[in-house]
Amino acid sequence: MQHAQLPSILDNDFYKFTMQQGVVKLFPRARARYTFINRGKHQMPASFDEALQASVNAMAGLQLSRAEKAFLQKACPYLDPVYLDFLEGYRYDPSEVHIEQNGSDVSVTVEGYWYRTILWEVPLLCLISENFYLLNNSVKASDEAVVQTAENKLAQYRELGVTIADFGTRRRHSYAVQDLVVETMMNNAGSTFVGTSNVHLAHKHNTKPIGTHAHEWFMFHAAKFGAKMANTMALENWVEVFRGDLGIALSDTFTTTEFFEIFDKKFAKLFDGVRHDSGDPVAFAEQTIAHYQKLGIDPRTKTIIFSDGLNYEKVARITEACRGRIGMSFGIGTNLTNDVGLQPMNIVMKMTEACPEGEEWTPVVKLSDERGKYTGPAESINLVKAVLQIKE
Repeated sequence: MQHAQLPSILDNDFYKFTMQQGVVKLFPRARARYTFINRGKHQMPASFDEALQASVNAMAGLQLSRAEKAFLQKACPYLDPVYLDFLEGYRYDPSEVHIEQNGSDVSVTVEGYWYRTILWEVPLLCLISENFYLLNNSVKASDEAVVQTAENKLAQYRELGVTIADFGTRRRHSYAVQDLVVETMMNNAGSTFVGTSNVHLAHKHNTKPIGTHAHEWFMFHAAKFGAKMANTMALENWVEVFRGDLGIALSDTFTTTEFFEIFDKKFAKLFDGVRHDSGDPVAFAEQTIAHYQKLGIDPRTKTIIFSDGLNYEKVARITEACRGRIGMSFGIGTNLTNDVGLQPMNIVMKMTEACPEGEEWTPVVKLSDERGKYTGPAESINLVKAVLQIKE
């Protein structure tokens, strides 16, 4: 059966590897469960489960090459030699992934030690996306049109005077399209295109892998330390592992307002900036600027990475509000890697439960700045809201 395949073990978002180093170092006995969420209610074609299973099985053969290891050693000196040796020996275990299809509905779950299962989320999403188009025999725009579209977008962003990065692995049309987009950006970039979250493509096209951590880092800390201490412990542990490198903090796991309650002068000086991933971006920028000013820190010495559903119009609006007031850069995802004349998929995969130690599984939640992006059981969401005194 025809199915999508990944070209490399590094065909994944960079923050998965940086978080994996943290988990290996600090939480080697922790376990995690992840669940696929079909937000767009896409109807999966017949035998989709078989194609996806074949894609997953093929991942067992992926391993870090000597050249890839050398690239990480040079480009990412904050990745420990011990971790890189671990990654060299790491192999995907398809038995950690469970796929079932019932009519046009497909369920995908992952379970195992967190240090192992953390790498599954992004590859599973991009394989689901690519197999979806493959099995539906979807006809995309020509390669020439893909290149032209990417060039046009880059020209617009250059005109705006902003820097952008590719954050589009998880919901890309296909590996071939993302590869073409990154290659086009690199060929025409100047100083506008600053890198990609995809580590394999960063290596292939000799650019910078970009990323720090994701919501699951904070969600796990809530399971281990409680919601009240989650943000604090997540940031403390990040500093413990990376000692000042990778200094962009994700702010919206339990709402940005709650995050800024603990983001005191120590953290504000330690971290280079914050990442926006939900809610109104201009309101977030105003809140962030005001927070730095309240702490006596010049916001112009800090950076916001915007990464939530960006297109040119949204970037232009943010730029107008932020220019000269705070540093900014933009991680653009689906709009770069799945603008090929087809409807992009609206899919996510989230950690749903964690077992920090012992045998007890704890549901984890995310309370982003956008109500529609909440994840977790209703009773767990209500409990965290009560603990953090979050009011709608």
